[in-house]
Amino acid sequence: MSLINASNLSKAFGPADIFKGISFSIARGSRLALVGPNGVGKTTLLRILVGLETASEGTVSRAKHIRTGYLPQEAEFEITGTVWDACMQVFSDLHKRQDELHALEEQMADPSLSAQEMDRYGKLQREFERLGGYTYTSQIKQVLTGLGFLPDDYYLPLEHLSGGQRTRAYLARLLLSNPDLLYLDEPTNHLDIAAEEWLEGYLSQWPGAALIVSHDRYFLDQVCNGILEMTQVGLEHYSGNYTAYLHERQLRADHRQEMFEAEKGKLLKDVEYIKKNISGQNVSQAKGKLRRLSRVVQAIEQVGFQAVLTQKWAETSEDVTIATSPFGVEEAERRVRALRSPIRSLPRLHLKLRTAGRSGEIALRTQDLVVGFTNKVLFSAPDIVLRRGECAALIGPNGAGKTTFLKTILEKVPPLSGDVTLGASLQIGYFAQAHEGLKAEKTLLQEIDSVMPNWLPRQIRDYLARFMFSGDDVYKTVDMLSGGERGRLALAKLGLLDTNLLLLDEPTNHLDIPAQEILQKVLDEYPGTILLVTHDRYLIDALGSQIWEIEPDETRLTVFKGTYSLRKQERERLAALQAAEEIVKSSSLGMRKVKNKEATDMARVERRRVAKIQELENTISNLEKDLAQLAFRLENPPSDLVKVGQLGREYARVQYEMDLLINEWEGLQK
Repeated sequence: MSLINASNLSKAFGPADIFKGISFSIARGSRLALVGPNGVGKTTLLRILVGLETASEGTVSRAKHIRTGYLPQEAEFEITGTVWDACMQVFSDLHKRQDELHALEEQMADPSLSAQEMDRYGKLQREFERLGGYTYTSQIKQVLTGLGFLPDDYYLPLEHLSGGQRTRAYLARLLLSNPDLLYLDEPTNHLDIAAEEWLEGYLSQWPGAALIVSHDRYFLDQVCNGILEMTQVGLEHYSGNYTAYLHERQLRADHRQEMFEAEKGKLLKDVEYIKKNISGQNVSQAKGKLRRLSRVVQAIEQVGFQAVLTQKWAETSEDVTIATSPFGVEEAERRVRALRSPIRSLPRLHLKLRTAGRSGEIALRTQDLVVGFTNKVLFSAPDIVLRRGECAALIGPNGAGKTTFLKTILEKVPPLSGDVTLGASLQIGYFAQAHEGLKAEKTLLQEIDSVMPNWLPRQIRDYLARFMFSGDDVYKTVDMLSGGERGRLALAKLGLLDTNLLLLDEPTNHLDIPAQEILQKVLDEYPGTILLVTHDRYLIDALGSQIWEIEPDETRLTVFKGTYSLRKQERERLAALQAAEEIVKSSSLGMRKVKNKEATDMARVERRRVAKIQELENTISNLEKDLAQLAFRLENPPSDLVKVGQLGREYARVQYEMDLLINEWEGLQK
């Protein structure tokens, strides 16, 4: 049964259509992602579904007694008090039941209390327990902690919170209210990686439905079981998570292209038939084909090839204005040949990175490094090495010191102690999170001119068009730009530099998913070295050959050689091992009672140990062979730089897997 049905929704502002003809439904238990480029109307559609805006056309029907919750991008409370007060307000009904229980408990001291009152107390207590009356405070703490609040934050006044803190507190209150349907607009915007992972786990186990707008591809992969892709020409539904959507989207595009080419081929054959027979014996058939062809071509030109094909367009369609007479033969041929593929992409980012010459083997090295400011240690780092061609992802919560580390590398902030040494022949490109390299008072033309002073204005305009700045956009000053526009301008400037080491601080911030996909592809093909600071785990997993993680509680940086997914698996393995050890410790007393049985099992355990050692030795031997083959291929690399990068990542993966097995083998030795 559907919780909500949207039928033929359209929204226009004046003469401009934001979107048109949107129809879909949300079933119980479904978690749908609403994706599409910036400006296509995703937030507007959410607001229509919530009831905060009205559609220009179409209807929204909702199931009876449905409870919904909505998280806007910038949430504002209509209440006062502390973070804890805001969350406790969700359970106001339980508070009343609790007060009633306390009142009855006081009355129970009276020996004359009737059996009827005692029975009433029992029923009330059981209902209170069923509704979570004895667990809701721990539930509040769990949600607040998961979303990154410390115990000291619980009693902060709401009006004193930052914008990001307010949004997180609003989300906590929303989750605790347990609605039937959640509308979430960019829920991960103000979360660090730990909070994102917690929210993924929470929503994955949550029984309700959700419609989520997010640019976080990894989050969508973990949480969603359906994708709604919104474009300027409509909406399409895909089953599965984000990765499944990418695959299916490509299959559909390929299929449509094949259909288009086949149908256009048929029309061209009709043109040839008409040309041959328009003055011959089959003139009647030729004229009939020309009339039909004229109508079909006009329909395709007016409503699109896909609409004509899927709606089984008829000549009487109200959406198509048919000419009173058919085309001439030459005009028919010209217009058929002019038909373009229906696979038309919206304006997209066209980024290319220029590369300088080859750097030294070691791009970056640290020794006894401590990063921070005067009287404030942010973290200490082990002696780390970043080699040419590698991509290291630097992760950690907000305020841990990631940007400070980049500025320490750039010698803008001195280290508290220790050294950072840059390699030979380096040309560094720096993408700053706050876009400090952009001057608020300068126009886009002036910003590009500052990098390319010999370019003519026409060349600058053509270059900016590749970053989706057109017309009078080039005369805007930087302080007039949105966050996404500033990001694109900063990337445009970066693309004009000759570099072989990139220091990137949150390069995907404010970029929509199509732009993120393009940036990922460009960075994957970049032959130089990359140090990447980002919360975008999809990008980290695709590019990172090692993970540098700042752990602020211990003020240290740890290095993990491998991808983000491997790091996550290793953490889960260690957590499971720790939990198992705790169980063993807690049951040590009981274990002493079964010593005789334990002695009996020792021989069996020993046999398993020997067999496991043999199995590990065989596997390690095979991995050593794989590693040798990969090393040989890297010593004689292919000309395709993308394949070189893939070989490097595969080498790191095999090496990491072999190291884990060797550690396990060593642990089994007596």
